[in-house]
Amino acid sequence: MKLLQKLLLLLLLAFPATLMLKGPVVSAQDATEEEEAVDEDAGDDVLAEDEDDEAEVEDDENTELTEEKEEEEEEALVGEVKASPNADTTILFVKGEDFPANNIVKFLLGFSNKGSENFVVESLDASFRYPQDFQFYIQNFTALQLGTLVPPQRQATFEYSFIPAEPMGGRPFGLVINLNYRDDSGNVFQDAVFNQTVTITEREDGLDGETIFMYVFLSGLGLLLVIGLHQLLESRKRRRPAAKVEMGTSNHNDVDMSWIPQETLNQIMASRRDKASPRRSPRKRTQKRSAGSDE
Repeated sequence: MKLLQKLLLLLLLAFPATLMLKGPVVSAQDATEEEEAVDEDAGDDVLAEDEDDEAEVEDDENTELTEEKEEEEEEALVGEVKASPNADTTILFVKGEDFPANNIVKFLLGFSNKGSENFVVESLDASFRYPQDFQFYIQNFTALQLGTLVPPQRQATFEYSFIPAEPMGGRPFGLVINLNYRDDSGNVFQDAVFNQTVTITEREDGLDGETIFMYVFLSGLGLLLVIGLHQLLESRKRRRPAAKVEMGTSNHNDVDMSWIPQETLNQIMASRRDKASPRRSPRKRTQKRSAGSDE
């Protein structure tokens, strides 16, 4: 009985102890699960913040690039040389806007100073450009150095000429003619007097090397043909046999008549004499006789 009582006491003491021990363990597990959930939420928040930061950095970089491009464009516009509002220019092509290849193209350029300061016209240049992009040069001509002073309310005229290259015939090109000048303050100006697409025409008034060679070749071919026909006719004449001409027996000195009997020869000679001597008709003889008897 005492043993049973002792066992019951132990069980009574041990059962509350086990309950107390299990309670904290369960609470600890619950705490770890809650901590893991909190950690996951915090990680998601951190990732979202990182993505937002990256997006903000990319936006900042794009804005910086656009600002740099705008600044470069503004600098280019600021650095570009333009024409002065106090100056006017006019251009006149001497032979019209016709640009034959390998031929002189001449134009006159008029400059008017409408301002109150002097202008110094420094140079005049021309060039052919690629028609789709005028930044690419096809043919650049020598710049004409002028150094001419144009006072206020005065005008000046300049002459310039160039020769388009022969291989450029029959194709369009961009023609750019620039006039460079400055004022007394040191400001530099450039006026694109002519900036259009033109067509280079091929020359038709003169003889080029190809045409001369063609004429020489045709002349030689015709001469060879004439010589060949002449040789053919001569060869045919040589092949034909010479026609035999019957000479007859008109020349008796060349005929051998020794084999003919003498009597026959005498008869032949007599007959020839009779043919050679004129014969009179019987009427004429009787008339002559009657006339002689009357006398």
